[in-house]
Amino acid sequence: MTQWTTFVGLTGVVLVLLLVLSHLTQSAFDDDTDDASDGVAERFDATAHDADRNARAPDGSSPPHATKSVPEPIDDDRSAADDQSTTGSVWQSRDERQPRNAAVSADSRPGHADRAVDPASLSTGALLANVAFSQGLFALLLLGAAVYTAIPAAALGIEFSVAYLETGLVLGIAAGIGFYVANELAAATATRLGFDHDETLRELLAPDSIGGWLALLLGVLPIIAVFEEFLFRAALIGVPAAGFGLSPWLLAVVSSIAFALGHGMQGSVGVVVTGLLGFVLAALFILTESLLVVIVAHYLINALEFVVHEGLGLEWAETVEG
Repeated sequence: MTQWTTFVGLTGVVLVLLLVLSHLTQSAFDDDTDDASDGVAERFDATAHDADRNARAPDGSSPPHATKSVPEPIDDDRSAADDQSTTGSVWQSRDERQPRNAAVSADSRPGHADRAVDPASLSTGALLANVAFSQGLFALLLLGAAVYTAIPAAALGIEFSVAYLETGLVLGIAAGIGFYVANELAAATATRLGFDHDETLRELLAPDSIGGWLALLLGVLPIIAVFEEFLFRAALIGVPAAGFGLSPWLLAVVSSIAFALGHGMQGSVGVVVTGLLGFVLAALFILTESLLVVIVAHYLINALEFVVHEGLGLEWAETVEG
């Protein structure tokens, strides 16, 4: 006998855990950025103070022609090691900064003594492994809950047939490419209008080796697409609609809001754009009744973002502005 209520309850638990984890991650990165900025300001003030003190006469008064000195602009030709020790990696571009595992340690930066882990100091591999583990674990919990509560495959948008597989791949690829273009145009337009789109997490997850790219494209991103579509589309839309007769379109709105909140790392613009994208994926799930379609589409959106922005270095915002 199908235990609809039990599965919905377990889904709610997984959703809450995911949102809490997302909030904690966002807070950790926000604190890291604030601490790095504070550290630069403190070093600037300290240098200015020392220069002013050295300019004073022995009795403490300022000489008639003494002026307060300020730090000289950083020479672009200085070595990467000097830049790292003076300004920290927050002032360096992606191409200029050193590998993340060689960045300034948490203990050497102001405000980090009381925090065990500095997110920006983790290597790309460690970050990818963390994402894959957490998302994979949540996916296994949901799958186990579906099996335990005897949820019908049809309620989850799953069907075991060749036609289902073929249709899912074809429609998923077409939808993924189309949604990716629309998503990029929306984000680029928002950027042009002055709304910032935070891409810190994507930049940190971007690999710097062929092996890293293979792990990202063939391992981490598929896990993310499977878990998020299983949760936000199958579990939050398909199951309640099939088990309790609720409107799938109303459930699509609720799931899209939750989907947007789970991507708070992308900033306010990212949350809005992600929410709209979530509703479009929800509509696709409702119309096709296929979980595979939205998984393939979701994967392509994420993969194309990484390849275009981090792999090829192309920015849609500059194209739209041009």
